[in-house]
Amino acid sequence: MAGDRVHAALPDPPSQSEDDNKEEEKAFGNIFAELESVDLPLGTTLRSIYDDQPNAHKRFMEKLDARIRNHDREIEKMCNFHHQGFVDAITELLKVRTDAEKLMGQVTDTNRRLQEAGREVTAQTEEVICCRIQQRNMATTVEKLQLCIPVLEMYSKLKEQLESKRYYAALKTMEQLEKVYIPRVSQYRFCQIMAENLPRLREEIKDISMSDLKDFLESIRKHSDKVGETAMRQAQQHRTFHSAVTKQASMGHYTKPVYSLNGRTHTHNGLMMDDDTGDEEEADEEVLTAQDLVDFSPVYRCLHIYTVLGDRETFENYYRKQRKKQARLVLQPQANMYETVEGYRRYFNQIVGFFVVEDHILHATRGLVTRAFTDELWNMALSKIIAVLRTHSSYCDDPDLVLELKNLIVIFADTLQDYGFPVNRLFDLLFEVRDQYNETLLKKWALVFREIFELDNYSPIPVETEEEYKLVVSRFPFHDAEIEKQDFPKKLPMSQSVPQIYTQVKEFIYASLKFSESLHRSSTEIDDMLRKSTNLLLTRTLSSCLQNLIKKPHIGLTELVQIIINTTHLEQACRYLEEFITNITNVSPETVHTTRLYGLSTFKDARHAAEGEIYTKLNQKIDEFIQLADYEWGMAESDGRASGYLMDLINFLRSTFQVFTHLPGKVAQTACMSACKHLSTSLMQMLLDTELKQISMGAIQQFNLDVIQCELFASSEPVPGFQGDTLQLAFIDLRQLLDLFMVWDWSTYLADYGQPTSKYLRVNPATALALLEKVYRGMKDTSKKNNIFSQFRKNDRDKQKLIETVVKQLRSLVNGMSS
Repeated sequence: MAGDRVHAALPDPPSQSEDDNKEEEKAFGNIFAELESVDLPLGTTLRSIYDDQPNAHKRFMEKLDARIRNHDREIEKMCNFHHQGFVDAITELLKVRTDAEKLMGQVTDTNRRLQEAGREVTAQTEEVICCRIQQRNMATTVEKLQLCIPVLEMYSKLKEQLESKRYYAALKTMEQLEKVYIPRVSQYRFCQIMAENLPRLREEIKDISMSDLKDFLESIRKHSDKVGETAMRQAQQHRTFHSAVTKQASMGHYTKPVYSLNGRTHTHNGLMMDDDTGDEEEADEEVLTAQDLVDFSPVYRCLHIYTVLGDRETFENYYRKQRKKQARLVLQPQANMYETVEGYRRYFNQIVGFFVVEDHILHATRGLVTRAFTDELWNMALSKIIAVLRTHSSYCDDPDLVLELKNLIVIFADTLQDYGFPVNRLFDLLFEVRDQYNETLLKKWALVFREIFELDNYSPIPVETEEEYKLVVSRFPFHDAEIEKQDFPKKLPMSQSVPQIYTQVKEFIYASLKFSESLHRSSTEIDDMLRKSTNLLLTRTLSSCLQNLIKKPHIGLTELVQIIINTTHLEQACRYLEEFITNITNVSPETVHTTRLYGLSTFKDARHAAEGEIYTKLNQKIDEFIQLADYEWGMAESDGRASGYLMDLINFLRSTFQVFTHLPGKVAQTACMSACKHLSTSLMQMLLDTELKQISMGAIQQFNLDVIQCELFASSEPVPGFQGDTLQLAFIDLRQLLDLFMVWDWSTYLADYGQPTSKYLRVNPATALALLEKVYRGMKDTSKKNNIFSQFRKNDRDKQKLIETVVKQLRSLVNGMSS
């Protein structure tokens, strides 16, 4: 830039004016000023001198020489001006030189003496310096140690906490070490080692706490039985008073007799029963909770540790997973659980203990388990419990055990309901268990009824004194004004099984009522359940026992008659059973939905079956007598008296019908008519037996005598109530048939056949034909044996022709009937 300025300032050629010369001088002056300046670069300035105008270099050199000469003159002037002063100064310096040398010697001597004198001070000073350094190092060390001591103390505290298993506090100490203490002295090696050890210690704490949790889970599984037992006992105690008061209010002042279902005595007229004495004694015991029985500190400690370590979710998942596994194990019953009530009790105790612990964990921790998790566990458990109980209860055939199971289920459900778990499905299950209980009761009472029937003597109850009479009446509602007027001793019409059956039915109602207790059901529902179960007892169990009894071979006519009498009285007592149930439940029988007892139909059916069996056995007995008949069908003349077997049969019938006096009139009349008809039919079949080929007229006469005895028996009115000769009509077919052969009145029979007024209206042509053919063969056989055809040839031929004619006419009648 300066070159540009110099170039712009160069003067014009010599031909220029004087002003131009001045300007040129000024420009060269600027160039020289730039050259004399040490800060400016010379290259540009010199280049401007040579590059501007022609001859510029020459003029520059001239000007430069002139300037140099000018500076030389100025230097010379200055030197001349200061020369004398310079000479004077040199002269003065020469004078001072001697003094300086003397002073130098003095200073050297002084320094020597000073060095000798300060040598000891120097040694002491060095010692002081060393001491000062040591003091400074010690102060620094103390300062650093003061910083390290808290770290060491905290680490020592950490070790003590770990040894004493205070892991949560140890984690807090670790956190302080990492965030506060170690950063202050992090430059030291031991602090680095500490910092490296802390993660390892944390993992150890996690492992130890997890090991403690596993030990806790194993321990809680062992203690669940005790926890559940305590919780169920407390729940039962809480409800004892309320249930007892409710029972007293529902029963009023009605007193039930004592009965036993399981070897323990139960009374029904007090607030407390023998079963509850244990609860009464335990009521004063200290109330224990889950916290008193189980140490939950491992769970809390592990939860806090994992929370501090930021791994709470892992812990929650592990805990829930393990508890689910334990729940499945708890819900797995023993194979023979159904055999004893203790098996069911242990099963319920373990389940209750499990869920009591879970409920405590739910409320004592924040989020370790949630309500949704416990509900999920309970729903899973509830389904398994119901399936297990449904299966195992089906194996049980002891009503006492089923009742104990029901009581356990109620206590189990009430206990868990107190902890907020829904138990409606368990109470629904109780209805199934109730059906199973009723089935076992029915089986048990079937055995009771069979034993009663087997031990019964099937004769009226003898009563010797009024006390015996009152005893019987207290057990069975019997009222008969005529019998009450009789003097002692006397007999009651029913046998001893009647009051026993009535008492057992009431005992069954009591037993069935026991199951309805504590089910939280209304009186109407309980009344309905009692009536339905009683109906099952009457219509199924008792009816079946009666039917089997009636069909037994050793039950004779006398026993059947007594059974009919017994069922009549039991039928009349059904209304008292209705009143009995009403007194228990306080539910009016007029209620719309009240179930009626079906005892009337049960006893009617049994009575009808007994009546039918009477008819059957009576006919069988008649058949037995008929089988004893030993007619001589080829006899020439009758014996003049009835056959022995028939007289025995008539005597048997006469004595049998005397026993029927206690039966209702229609039953005795029906039995008598049935016996006579069967006897008539059997006698007819005997005559028409196809194996019997021929009959003599003497045999016909003997048979006629037997039929006459039957007719006399019928006319003697063995059973009162028959009108006229109604009973004799049972033998009308035999009578007309025998009269036809005895009178040999074939012309009248054939002439009047088909007329309503015919004398032989009940004689069938086929029957007459069959018997006539047998008589004809008998006559022929007799004639051959006696060889009298030659003597009576003409009479025989006439009779033979008559018989052949009658046979043809009878056959035509039979063919006409068939066509």
